[in-house]
Amino acid sequence: MSTLRRGSSGEEERHGHARWRCGACFDTSPRGSTDGSPESLAAAHWAAREAVRRGTALRLVHAWKWRPRPTASVPADMPQRACAEETPSRVSDTVRAGHSDLLIIDDLLEDTPVTALLAAARQTDLIALGSRGISGAAGFLTGSVSQRVVARSMRTVVLVWAGRSGTDEHLCAMDGISPEEIPETPYRDVVLGLDTGQPCDEQIEFAFDAARRRAAPLRVIHAFGGPSAYAAADRLTPVDGPQLLAEQERSVVGTLRPWCEKFPEVAVTETVAKGRAAGLLIRASADAGLVVVGRRMREARFGTHIGSVAHAVLHHAPSPVAVGPHV
Repeated sequence: MSTLRRGSSGEEERHGHARWRCGACFDTSPRGSTDGSPESLAAAHWAAREAVRRGTALRLVHAWKWRPRPTASVPADMPQRACAEETPSRVSDTVRAGHSDLLIIDDLLEDTPVTALLAAARQTDLIALGSRGISGAAGFLTGSVSQRVVARSMRTVVLVWAGRSGTDEHLCAMDGISPEEIPETPYRDVVLGLDTGQPCDEQIEFAFDAARRRAAPLRVIHAFGGPSAYAAADRLTPVDGPQLLAEQERSVVGTLRPWCEKFPEVAVTETVAKGRAAGLLIRASADAGLVVVGRRMREARFGTHIGSVAHAVLHHAPSPVAVGPHV
């Protein structure tokens, strides 16, 4: 069952050739975006598993745009709507086959992919999108649909590599037994990148909640740079070495204290180190089930930037990455 909603592009065309993309989203729940490609299928399945963890419905968002010229993949005599619905229906059936008890709602939106997905994101708490994976050209390319949605969405966006499955969210079982054969195999850590200078409550809460729902440990990573300073006797005294490390550790503990009290069941470990946050997070992502980072909200001359840390993690972390705006 598909629900067609008109986008900003105008009236529905009855015939022609569709160019579309889908998304996976949730109702206060997750939404998933999928166009039938391996990466979007991975995102849709991730969104389905997240919807089960949250006890919500899953809304699969499919965006398409009328194209006046025939393409090799679309028969010239095929009605636009039939073409636009064919792959979404197949994707929904695939997701339903793996999650028979999950309520899945299809949304077919007539608009460009970025516009449609941003509109869908405004009606949900979380949206999942796919990426082709790490290659010579890098996965989440500047200008891609995924990166443009991340840069402009006011909701958390989770990006999932092609080829990721539910098995990858769990620790490997012993004796060659796969996690699928042992459902109680523990989840991998949730990793949170924390900036104590500009902590984002929304992302901190998202990470704690994700760890709680998975009964997984939460690993918090905070990186700091050169010496800080404090005022004393009308001058600035540099603070470095062990004193600086202790200062940073106290800042992390203070920032996390109210969240540890709110989520007492979550086991938290803190990693505080001098260095680049992106490098620490990328290394941690190799063993993580989910990485959570914030992004800057700033406009630049050539478009919206998400910040160097979020950009690097999106390009190089093998695990799913949740990115939310600093608000």
